[in-house]
Amino acid sequence: MKKKPALSFWQIWNMSFGFLGIQFGFALQNANVSRIFQTLGGDVDRLAVYWLAAPVTGLIVQPIIGHYSDKTWGRLGRRRPYFLAGALLSSLALLLMPNSPALWVAVGTLWILDASINVTMEPFRAFVGDMLPSEQRTAGFAMQSFFIGLGAVVASVLPWVFDHWLGLSNVSTAGEKIPPTVKWSFYIGGAVFLLAVLWTVIRTREYSPAEMKSFESHPDAHRSKTHRHQKTALQLLPVFVRNGTLFLIVGIILSYIVFNRQWEKELYILGGGLTVFGLLMFLTGYLTRRKMVRNGLVEIVTDMLNMPKTMKQLAVVQFFSWFALFAMWIYTTAAVTSHIYGTSDTSSELYNEGANWVGVLFGTYNGFAAVIAFLLPVLAQRTSRKWTHAISLIFGGIGLLSFFVIKNPVLLVVPMLGVGIAWASILSMPYAILTGSLPADKMGTYMGIFNFFIVIPQILAASILGFLMRQFFDGQAIYALVAGGSSLFLAALSVIFVNDVDNPKKRRK
Repeated sequence: MKKKPALSFWQIWNMSFGFLGIQFGFALQNANVSRIFQTLGGDVDRLAVYWLAAPVTGLIVQPIIGHYSDKTWGRLGRRRPYFLAGALLSSLALLLMPNSPALWVAVGTLWILDASINVTMEPFRAFVGDMLPSEQRTAGFAMQSFFIGLGAVVASVLPWVFDHWLGLSNVSTAGEKIPPTVKWSFYIGGAVFLLAVLWTVIRTREYSPAEMKSFESHPDAHRSKTHRHQKTALQLLPVFVRNGTLFLIVGIILSYIVFNRQWEKELYILGGGLTVFGLLMFLTGYLTRRKMVRNGLVEIVTDMLNMPKTMKQLAVVQFFSWFALFAMWIYTTAAVTSHIYGTSDTSSELYNEGANWVGVLFGTYNGFAAVIAFLLPVLAQRTSRKWTHAISLIFGGIGLLSFFVIKNPVLLVVPMLGVGIAWASILSMPYAILTGSLPADKMGTYMGIFNFFIVIPQILAASILGFLMRQFFDGQAIYALVAGGSSLFLAALSVIFVNDVDNPKKRRK
């Protein structure tokens, strides 16, 4: 029996460096895709629907990639083949996005881009669990947060830099719909994405299957198995049928209510999603009844129902956290340009000035997250990972709520510092807590399933935020940010109830 060796600072640096490229892609997407959609004729109150491609893709792709990366071993190792394949596809999609000739093409390209980023990103989370001992995992995820912040700050401000420093046009030119500042930002992003991931692929060696097996023999590696029910698919067959029936009935009833009352069509997303999930549960039950249990669907659903208690508790925290983030990513451009700059005319210089400033704001919170990422492990050592996360989320909630009262765009930098603290913690603390509760041989699968609780709130936000804005707030995007700030406060409250079973401070006592 042996314990995983501690890695040096530069080894953790190299294994995390690919996140610089991943976040370059995400930051360009988050800061500019709503702008591209609006420029191509998309309505503000439909932006959430256009964005649905991103969370739906993650919901499907991440558990599949996690499941199969657990079982993969080739010349490049266990996780690195997925890093490389996703990076190649993501870079291509980044080149195509700003050249979309129509709205539907841009929405389709977002689907491809997000799927490709997820192929790369999901194994990176499991990578930390694979490579680092428990006492270094907080530092490992903090390093990922640093590269996420660094990549995002540069990518977010690129359009502003091209406009103010390099003199590229910030408005559409003859024969082109997307401004050159945005196009060149995406071109650079595609190159950085690929090169950063290649650095990790080349500079990091994964443990062999034999080494991983020897680490799994260590008592600490099996600590999590005492915290999860080892029910087989056959034992869970009644649960598959019960849950399938429940979700199917609720989904059909909700869809009927939306149809009967002629509510907005995006609300069909909720009903349709519940119905599809119910059908998948029935399919899982059917395959199980036929003793066809050795397939990805049955294994993933079985593992999902066997989630450790800590993972279930963190799911609530993630739900409220990512609802807030998705609201911010979708509506900040529309909120700032309309509530503060006073325009919704996407062809105007004033709108594009405001949209560029949103890129600077996004760069601000990401940059501050990169700095604060290294301080969070220190705070966690002095208090706990739970309290560090709760405090950080409160700062983020205050930041988003501040957008409603601040009228000077320059002053928006201050609340974005609070958002940066929350973002750094969201990217590290839940994963540091989670990995200690997971079995080593299913690290990728459970990281993919954990993504459900990132994606589901995003789908919910996409389904209801536009509806709520039209029904109650006269289409004013600023209220989406208010909802996001309130959601972060709920996330902070729910952290208190999480049981950090692998807390290093507890194990030292």
